[in-house]
Amino acid sequence: MMSDEDRLAEEQAQADFEAEQAAEAAMAQDEDAVQPEEEAEDVEDPRVDALMTEIADLKDRLVRQAAETENVRKRGERERSDSANYAITGFARDLLSVADNLARALEAAEKDEVVNQGLLTGVQMTQKELMKTFEKHGIARIAAVGEKLDPNLHQAMMEVDATEETPSGIIAMELQAGYTIKDRLLRPAMVTVAK
Repeated sequence: MMSDEDRLAEEQAQADFEAEQAAEAAMAQDEDAVQPEEEAEDVEDPRVDALMTEIADLKDRLVRQAAETENVRKRGERERSDSANYAITGFARDLLSVADNLARALEAAEKDEVVNQGLLTGVQMTQKELMKTFEKHGIARIAAVGEKLDPNLHQAMMEVDATEETPSGIIAMELQAGYTIKDRLLRPAMVTVAK
């Protein structure tokens, strides 16, 4: 099914084609007219000039319409692609808190001396499955500790003194993991930076 823009572009192309055909027919008719050789060389028919100008104008309009149609098609494809790639962004942001809570639970369980191993294994498996699901949908964790601070990916929350292990401008500690979805930032990593 053709969109209105495609139909209009096709109708315009048909009208341009018909005008060009009429101009060519008129030119052929003028060429067939018998004129003395001397008179034909000295006098240019103003109708031919007008028709040639109209043909050039119609060709220009046709090219512009074709370019506009192509631009609309490309824009539509890009919007559909973005919609498919980033449709789950809101849902993914909500799941990040679940990932954070699972990480906190594992940290707390590792520090606790009395831990139910079955429960700990279940939480570890849940976290691993969540990370696989994130990966499957293009959600990736942002590298932080030991990396140079990138304000597009990291949010500096605190500064600490630089050491040999963490020189100035390098991230010393990650306070909260950051994530990207495809090539867009989902949540910046909250970090501590060496100064």
